[in-house]
Amino acid sequence: MSTVPVLIIAEIGSIHDGSFGNALKAIELAKLVGTDAVKFQTHLAEHETVKDAPMPSYFKGEPRYDYFQRTAFSLKQWKYLKAHCNEFDIEFISSPFSCEAIDLLEEVGVSQYKIPSGEVNNIELLAAAAKTGKPVILSSGMSNWKELDQAVEVLFAAGVSKYSVLQCSSAYPCPMDQVGLNVIQEMEKRYECNVGFSDHTETNYAAFAAVASGARIIEKHLTFSKYMYGSDALLAAEPDQFAEMVRGVRAITEMMAHPVDKNDLTPYSEMKKVFEKSIVAITPLKKGQVLQRDMVGLKKPGGGLQASNLESVIGKRIVRDIEVDEQILQQDVE
Repeated sequence: MSTVPVLIIAEIGSIHDGSFGNALKAIELAKLVGTDAVKFQTHLAEHETVKDAPMPSYFKGEPRYDYFQRTAFSLKQWKYLKAHCNEFDIEFISSPFSCEAIDLLEEVGVSQYKIPSGEVNNIELLAAAAKTGKPVILSSGMSNWKELDQAVEVLFAAGVSKYSVLQCSSAYPCPMDQVGLNVIQEMEKRYECNVGFSDHTETNYAAFAAVASGARIIEKHLTFSKYMYGSDALLAAEPDQFAEMVRGVRAITEMMAHPVDKNDLTPYSEMKKVFEKSIVAITPLKKGQVLQRDMVGLKKPGGGLQASNLESVIGKRIVRDIEVDEQILQQDVE
C-alpha cells in the first residue's frame, strides 16, 4: 500500500467573482479547512476565447468573454495572491488557458501547473507548461485514452520534470455513475505516475473512495457559500463539507499507510483475555479422574486453554485436584 501523502487542492476557480479581497479570503479559508494547496484559474480572455463563445449550460449569467475579462486579475494582483499563499503556508497552483497565461504565471512564480480538461488537446499549451520545468497535473474530464496518451507523450517530449494525471468527469454536478473509480487504477498502471481525482460530485463519498482506490491528489471546488454568484459556487463544497472531506482523506491515508498483520495479536492480548473463554471445571475434580464432557465448561476470562481445545481434553486424566470454575491448563491433563 502507498505511503505517499495525498495532496488536497482547494479549487478556487472563479469563486472570487473578480473580487481581489474575496480571492485573498479564499486562500485563508482554504488554509482553515486544512488543504495543502489552492488552485486558481488564469484567464486572459483575448487570448483564449472569441467574444461570442457560449457559456456552459449550468451558468448563463453573462457572456463568457465578458465574464473572463471582468473576473481577471493583474500581474501585480497575482503576485500578491502568491505572496499571500506563502504567508499562510499553502501552495499556489493555477490553470493556464493560454500560453500567454503561462508567461504571466511564470512571472508570478507558480509552483506547478494544472492543465484543465478542455486543454488536453492543446499541444502548444502542454509543451509550454512542460518546458517551464515545473510539475504538471493533467486533468482528463473530456478525454479518451488516445487523447491522454498523446498529451503525456507531448509532456515527455517537452521535457516535463514531473507529471500527474487526474480522473475527472466533466459533468457539473457529476452523478455517481460517472465517477469512474476504475479509471484511477488503470491510469496508475498506464502512466506509472501519481494519479488523482478531480471531484465534481455534490458529496464527499467519491473523494473518499478515490483515495481508497489509490488517488494521491484530490481536487474539489471550495466556496464561501453556494449562494454566491458565478459559475462555480453552486457546484462547490461549503467550508464545513470541505473540512470534513479533508479529515476523511487524512484518516483514509493513515489507514492505508499502516497495513495490519492479522497474525499479530499483540494489540488484542488484553481483549482476548477479557472476552474469550477458557476451559474450566464445572464440578470438583480429583487427581486421577478422567474428564467427561459434563465435568467441564467454557467460561470467561480467556488466558487458559482456549475454547477450541475442548474436545482435545475430553478423555484425558487430571493430574491434580481442581475446584469448580478453576481453569484447566494444558499441564493439568495427561
